Order: sequence, then structure tokens, then C-alpha cells
Amino acid sequence: MGVRIWLPFPVLLLAALPPVLLPGAVGFTPSLDSDFTFTLPAGQKECFYQPMPLKASLEIEYQVLDGAGLDIDFHLASPEGKTLVFEQRKSDGVHTVETEIGDYMFCFDNTFSTISEKVIFFELILDNMGEQAQEQEDWKKYITGTDMLDMKLEDILDSIIKIALDMQLRMHLGIHQHQVQTKQKWSHTNSA
Repeated sequence: MGVRIWLPFPVLLLAALPPVLLPGAVGFTPSLDSDFTFTLPAGQKECFYQPMPLKASLEIEYQVLDGAGLDIDFHLASPEGKTLVFEQRKSDGVHTVETEIGDYMFCFDNTFSTISEKVIFFELILDNMGEQAQEQEDWKKYITGTDMLDMKLEDILDSIIKIALDMQLRMHLGIHQHQVQTKQKWSHTNSA
């Protein structure tokens, strides 16, 4: 077997990555949740893995937001590969399981569609994750709400400024390049 690697929550691994085991945990902590939105091309299937400890709760809620038919196939499997949920052509669903130690796989399958991509939203709610989950939340007690908001606003403002400067530079270079090409065409046609 491979090396065991502990990854903090939230961890979602694409299907191409090898499964990772999360050591068992004890105790009770508030629920942790993460949500994601992605585009699934026509004829494709996308799988995700979520490491879970023993006797925790894994809830997956999904909804097709865009795409012909607003439908998708959904599959949830246990760490042993046992199918826990299999739904075909559903627009949404909510599923909760009490977990064993291991990686739970859930897949969104759009292979039945040959033309339409789908935009899929899903949310993971993890309850009773143990000490690891609490450790992930501990850093928040050192930062007040307004400090966190200020950091986010500063990050957003920095990104907007960088994008605006980049766009101005690209526009300037594009206009300059267009002027050079026009002069070259003009001089070429006059010299003939």
C-alpha cells in the first residue's frame, strides 16, 4: 500500500488522484460545509473523493443549474466501492450517510448527453468530524469579523487593479500593433 497522508478539511481530490486515508477521529464538533460549482462537458463524467473518519456524517446536496434538461446522473460509493446512491437524470438531490473510515466517491455523469454541458452546484456538509475539524476552525478565534472582511476586500481590490492595468496594457499594445499593421499595409500598397 502507499504512504498515508493526512490532509486537513476540506479536501476534495479529483478522480485522477489516488485515494487518501484520514485517520479516525473522536469527539464532536460543529458541522463543516463547502460548496462548489463546476461545468461538466457533454459526454463526460467527473468524480470526487472525500476522506471521512468513523461515525461522522456526510451530506451531499447537488443541483443542476444550467444545461439542456437540467438533469445529471449521480453516484455515491463507500470506501469499499459499494454503491450507496445511484440516481439517473435527476435535477437535484440530497443524501446523508453515516461514515466508515475511508474515501467516499461521488460522481456526476453527463455521458448520456452528446451536446449539452451542465453547470452543477454541490455542497458537502460534514458533521462529527472530530479533532481535525476543530483544528481547522481554531485560527478563526484570532481574527475578528471586520479584520477578515478587510483582508477579503483588499484582496479583491488588488485583483481588480491588476486586471484593469493588464487590460489597459493589452488595449494599448493591441492599438499600437493595429496601427503598425495598417501602416505596413498602406506602405506596401503605395509602393506597388
